[in-house]
Amino acid sequence: MSDIERNKQVVVDYYTTAFAGDPAKAIADHFGSHYIQHNPAAQDGPEAFIGFVTWLRGEYPNLKLVIKRIIGEGDMVVTHSHLDLEPGDPDNPGQALADYFRLEDGKVVEHWDVIQDVPKTSVNDNGMF
Repeated sequence: MSDIERNKQVVVDYYTTAFAGDPAKAIADHFGSHYIQHNPAAQDGPEAFIGFVTWLRGEYPNLKLVIKRIIGEGDMVVTHSHLDLEPGDPDNPGQALADYFRLEDGKVVEHWDVIQDVPKTSVNDNGMF
């Protein structure tokens, strides 16, 4: 398996494990010796990530994260995901996420994200995903 394919698998396991409710396991399995966060609303480090995911799941216990696309190049992996905070609620269709992860030696060490609310209506029939 190439490093790029391995990195993609690491990110998928890390992300799905964390948002399924076990961010501490995701970190233990997949974080490197340091973690740089570029989201201005989040702090650096694994403890901040655990705290955020724990808080989010406390607020939205039924949340669902579905990775729709994954792209790898060099030491970067990008995911395009649907974060549905309240599945089944037509008034809250969730968020579209683009997450950029940098890995070192197969471990997540850096993260950027772009977050957009999924609109209830669209002027085209293409959808967000």
